Amino acid sequence: MEDERTTGHQPTPTRRLVLSAGAAGVAAAALAACGGVSGESSESGSADDGADAGGAGTPGDGGPASAVPVGGAAIVAVNDTAYVVAQPSEGEFVAHSAVCPHQGCLCNAIVDGNAVCPCHGSEFDSESGEVRKGPAIKGLAAASVTVAEGSLQLS
Repeated sequence: MEDERTTGHQPTPTRRLVLSAGAAGVAAAALAACGGVSGESSESGSADDGADAGGAGTPGDGGPASAVPVGGAAIVAVNDTAYVVAQPSEGEFVAHSAVCPHQGCLCNAIVDGNAVCPCHGSEFDSESGEVRKGPAIKGLAAASVTVAEGSLQLS
């Protein structure tokens, strides 16, 4: 078997490698774009920074509540944690962690009322977090959401 030392050619990347790199880039860009920090945040941090992986912790600003359409959902980020936030009826909000329980990828889109995981195609009901399509067998973890002065507060 020849390699680049004997042929002078670079090995061809596999489809899986290319798709994985692309998905990672999209997820990073989505979190960066959605992760705006309000002017009221503390620059000094707190004792539970980073302890938000399971959806519990200090509430953080998830942006304006108006970003979540009535009867729809959106994916928002707070302090490096992504959430699926739905508004089933005006003023009623529900939230779930956007971390897919199958292998820990982030759901990155809402399609036909479902949060979609780009890694293996699992889909979750954006209001209940229930699995709509596998391979995931567990639903999205519930999170806490409130609205304060027009901003989503998530934990």
